[in-house]
Amino acid sequence: MRPLLAQERDGGQISILLAGMVALTLTTIFAVIGVTSVQLSRIQLLDAADAAALDASDALAREQVYEGGLGSGPPVTDATVIDAASAHLASRVQPSRIEEWGLGSGTGTPDGRTAVVTVTGRASIPVVSSVLEAFGGGVTITVTSTARSEVAG
Repeated sequence: MRPLLAQERDGGQISILLAGMVALTLTTIFAVIGVTSVQLSRIQLLDAADAAALDASDALAREQVYEGGLGSGPPVTDATVIDAASAHLASRVQPSRIEEWGLGSGTGTPDGRTAVVTVTGRASIPVVSSVLEAFGGGVTITVTSTARSEVAG
């Protein structure tokens, strides 16, 4: 029996290394795609929450205006904020990256002047969503925005 040469002993080792490097590279690429997609979804939800909060900050609580006037800005109630924010989200086109969205807990007014709108949505992540479904779901994103209207003059 003859001794094995160095080339014969290393046969197949580079294939395993190459397969490992390809797997690591693909995992990194999919992770970057997933994180970027979630960030873009968060930005879209924040945009919707900002617009809904602005709309809700102008939702006048008429009964309070009749009792106390406008003061420094239009008074709002939890009900007027929720109604205005719900109507705004219903009239808005849902972004393609978001599977479902709606108002979250915390939507209302803490002081009768400021509208706080919380929007919760479920993000769809390219390539990774099918894997996440096997583990119980996608990524849920919650954003909160505040707005306050003031009377000029």
